[in-house]
Amino acid sequence: MPSRRRNFGSVRRLPSGRWQASYWHQAVRFTADRTFRTKADAHAWLATTEVDLLRGAWVDPTGGRIPFGEYAQRWLAQRVDLRPRTAELYRSLLRRHLRPSFADVPIQSITTAAIRQWHAETAAVTPTTAAKAYRLLRAILATAVTDGLLVTNPCVVRNAGQERAPERQPPSLQLVWRIADDVGARYRAMVLTAALAGLRSGELVALQRRHVDLLRRTITVEQQAQTVVGRGLVTGPPKSAAGARTVAIPDALASILEDHLARWTGPEPTALVFTADLGGPVRSQHWSRRFRAAADAAGAPWLHFHDLRHLTGTLAAATGASTRELMARLGHSTPRAALIYQHATAERDHQIAHGIDGLLGAVNPDEQAPVVRIDRALSRRCDPPGRPGPHETSPAPGAGPTLPARTERRR
Repeated sequence: MPSRRRNFGSVRRLPSGRWQASYWHQAVRFTADRTFRTKADAHAWLATTEVDLLRGAWVDPTGGRIPFGEYAQRWLAQRVDLRPRTAELYRSLLRRHLRPSFADVPIQSITTAAIRQWHAETAAVTPTTAAKAYRLLRAILATAVTDGLLVTNPCVVRNAGQERAPERQPPSLQLVWRIADDVGARYRAMVLTAALAGLRSGELVALQRRHVDLLRRTITVEQQAQTVVGRGLVTGPPKSAAGARTVAIPDALASILEDHLARWTGPEPTALVFTADLGGPVRSQHWSRRFRAAADAAGAPWLHFHDLRHLTGTLAAATGASTRELMARLGHSTPRAALIYQHATAERDHQIAHGIDGLLGAVNPDEQAPVVRIDRALSRRCDPPGRPGPHETSPAPGAGPTLPARTERRR
């Protein structure tokens, strides 16, 4: 029986005796990236390629040869949805951490092993930056998969994109008050608004008089300002959709803001609430120096201005605020950040221990706590202290509390 002619691709024998396979797809002729020892091997390769085309797993063999640096530059130029500071961060991560290792490597040649080695070396120096750079690399290669240049994304290193920055201790109210007094009268309300209302530094810089409602005791956040290299101060929407919010403020902060608005803010609704010494917007570099000097004078060189938001979240959590309420107040879009503020502090833990002491004192007024034997067969329900149960005798004077005796099951 004559063999059926193959419809997909063709093979030919080269002068060297090896076999070459090729096929047409979308009016473009593609040739295998290697030659084959036998004709059957060449046909097997074509069969595999045909199956990949049918199930949508085919990738352009020429597209995968694009160097990572070229593809990353094109990817960044097409991301018109990025915020200015985010685009600036991505350019920095590409320049300092990704290009030195992958710029000239074809994207199809980037392996998981190479990524794992790069991440280990980078994380040994800057763990947080390594996580950010890894997430950027993963996003770029995920787009390459979507573009049909890669079959799968090689960024599958376990936990490589997770940041493990140590939890920062929030400042005390007393420390914040000292810094507010040392930073200068013009900036005192800015420090206290960050600490008591939880606004980010960019949200404070862009805050206008119309956003502060002293009658209703609220601050509306609808924009933020960021310093972008080459563009100066740029004002835009908040960090995320959750960042647009209205925050209720304590009466004490409302009084402070009322005095500040009268002294330092212009009368027009669009006047900036917080301004620099010469009346313009507060610049991040100038503000960082001023806040650092006040924090050092207060004996807190470790404190960052962003840590004041941590105090806001901790105080709110101490009042019993739920995770959803913390997210709304601080402008978080995910519960992960809000849960940070619901940790147990050392001071609160000591208060719990003190409360346990009080309960023990009510049962046993003696200073020395009794030692009791715990029986696994005890009933889960105990009678109230001072009232003997059906299988319990009254304790001797001065003796500690007794536990119910084991009850025998009647046969």
